[in-house]
Amino acid sequence: MTPRIIPVELFDLVVFGATGDLSQRKLLPALFHRDLQGQIPPGSRIIGCSRRAMSNEDFAGFARKAIEDHVPESDRPADVMARFLERLSYVTADAAQDAGWADLGRTLEADAGRIRVFYLAVGPDLFGPICDRLGAFHLVTPSTRVVIEKPLGKSGASARALNESIGRVFSEPQIYRIDHYLGKETVQNLMALRFANALFEPVWNSGHVDHVQITVAETLGVEGRAGYYDTAGALRDMVQNHMLQLLCLVAMEPPTSTQADALRDEKLKVLKALKPITEDQVNHLTVRGQYKAGAANGGAVKGYLDELGSNTSRTETFVALKAEIANWRWSGVPFYLRTGKRLPSRVSEIIVTFKPIPHSVFDGQAGPIAPNRLVIRLQPDEGVKLWLMIKDPGPGGMRLSYVPLDMSFADAFNVRNPDAYERLLMDVVRGNQALFMRRDEVEAAWAWIDPVLEAWANSGDTPKPYTSGTWGPSAAVALIERDGRTWYEDDDID
Repeated sequence: MTPRIIPVELFDLVVFGATGDLSQRKLLPALFHRDLQGQIPPGSRIIGCSRRAMSNEDFAGFARKAIEDHVPESDRPADVMARFLERLSYVTADAAQDAGWADLGRTLEADAGRIRVFYLAVGPDLFGPICDRLGAFHLVTPSTRVVIEKPLGKSGASARALNESIGRVFSEPQIYRIDHYLGKETVQNLMALRFANALFEPVWNSGHVDHVQITVAETLGVEGRAGYYDTAGALRDMVQNHMLQLLCLVAMEPPTSTQADALRDEKLKVLKALKPITEDQVNHLTVRGQYKAGAANGGAVKGYLDELGSNTSRTETFVALKAEIANWRWSGVPFYLRTGKRLPSRVSEIIVTFKPIPHSVFDGQAGPIAPNRLVIRLQPDEGVKLWLMIKDPGPGGMRLSYVPLDMSFADAFNVRNPDAYERLLMDVVRGNQALFMRRDEVEAAWAWIDPVLEAWANSGDTPKPYTSGTWGPSAAVALIERDGRTWYEDDDID
């Protein structure tokens, strides 16, 4: 199957922080792939911008290396590489000072009527100063968009302040708060599964669903990000944004359309319906852990404190929690979320477990009957499994087996699966905000997270230690097993 390439209009994309890690690993390779597919119109420009002095030729060399490091050689034809590098230019400008901003203005003024995207691949402390200077130097046009990366604050108060600083210059329809999880193919297929098939929607409720698990597991530690990570932790870094967005897509009501605000209105309702986790419930409904030395990725690894270079830290590298949604569709259905670093495998998935059948017509020789499960795998191998009971083939009576209907996107479509940033960058150019967070979504998520953070801070407890290469502290197992359930891992039944 050949994917359909939808062209976009002529654009200028300015990447602030163009020499940083995000630009090198994700943005430049993603833009190259879109150029390779013929999606970037002739004449569109990609302009790197940071305070580091660099010539156009130097930046082109930086981009070439980034693409060679992150794009397979078979996907790097010489003519496309030359065409892509020709699009690039570079401007030296300091976010905290006025130097260089007039140069950026002169670079952009020749094509003031085209779509203009400013991508802020920088720390959140620079969002306000950059936006202020974009306004002061009259670089914001009616067709301008600004893209901001997480973290979107460290609390509800800081998120509101951040939104205010950006909102002084840009209107809400111009602001694209990016969450790369929402650009993953499987996340969007969750929408297709629910709303393009008559099979699931009638049973997508508390009458038929027993519980939902959402797992985002990493084998890596904090690596070189220990300094940043120690100011954030897993709840801020993963749950407040990625995991709550996934929960919203599972739980939301059918929107009236796929228009951006129709989708975001329904997600907002879910966030507002989340039952608060109060201070007296936090020890019962949440678990936080911190990895210690162990084995991961085939070798011995250090503990978090060793990577941090400190004797103590109350920052969690693992979180498990039980959430409930107080509405008619989901009343009484627990949503179990867990995420952590230095876990046994790298996997992101959503598991919807349906209720057991009310009565078995089979005798004991048929074997146990397991409940149906829908497993939506986001990474590493994107796909969908529906676990069903079937009869074992052959004579000798009725013997039942639990097997999956397994659909891998790579196998089913036999095409390269675009990186999430490729889709999201082109959606910014198109002006499609459906996969981006609205301001009230961000603040509603923080309103649910803030009391948990406050309760943890007030408790004085430290995160529970867990050995690298395991599934977190034993308390995370107790969290779900006291409800008579267990964490699902694909290896259990594959």
